[in-house]
Amino acid sequence: MKRQFVNVALTAACALALFGTACGKKTVASSAPPPPPPAPTEAPKPAEKPVISAFTAEPSTVVKGSPSTLRWSISGASDVSIDQGIGSVQASGTRQVYPSNDTTYTLIARGVGGTSSMTVSVRVTAPEAPPVAKPTVTTRRSASEFLSQEVQDAYFDYDSFSIRDDARGVLTNDAAAIKRFFSDDNYTGTSIVIEGHCDERGSDAYNVALGDKRAQAAMDFLKGLGVAENRLKTVSFGKERQTCSEATESCWQQNRRVHFAAQ
Repeated sequence: MKRQFVNVALTAACALALFGTACGKKTVASSAPPPPPPAPTEAPKPAEKPVISAFTAEPSTVVKGSPSTLRWSISGASDVSIDQGIGSVQASGTRQVYPSNDTTYTLIARGVGGTSSMTVSVRVTAPEAPPVAKPTVTTRRSASEFLSQEVQDAYFDYDSFSIRDDARGVLTNDAAAIKRFFSDDNYTGTSIVIEGHCDERGSDAYNVALGDKRAQAAMDFLKGLGVAENRLKTVSFGKERQTCSEATESCWQQNRRVHFAAQ
């Protein structure tokens, strides 16, 4: 009984001790968490300068008096201008220019963020001088060359010194050529000899006489066309100078002729 009383007393003492301890402890109120820091604010970006995407001159080399084309493209500009008298222009465009000397063009683009510029140059060359005409070198023909190239032989029928129709046409052309020959200072003092020729048939004396008549007939015809007589001479070679030696009519025809030579 006594032991049970002791236990109850101890229990009561412990309870009082616990109660006293609990009553002496202060109650601390809980505090709210601090607010989060404010989000950082970004500083405003400075305005950018205008961007010149392109500024070219095409072609960059021109002959004086020829055009070059300026071409440009710009963004972010409120005012665009080109010097050398061009002035304000759109943000993109082209302009033909005609520089008279080497010229540098400056493009200036202004905007809120500042000013940008770019230059292009055009080189100007002098036009090529026209080619100098080379003096025409005229090769002087000798008198013999002139006559062989410009004057033709006239032909006759067998045993005849009459000027036939085809010979008239030949001698008419010869007259014009001989007049040019006499008027050319390169042949001053040169005479023309009209040679009479025959084919091989007949005697020497006969053919000499016939050749002389043929030469004289040709000279009279030329005189009638206005050729100066004082520079014409005649000679007969008869049958001495054959151009063809065959005994055929076509060959004999080639030998019956008058021929012109310089003297």
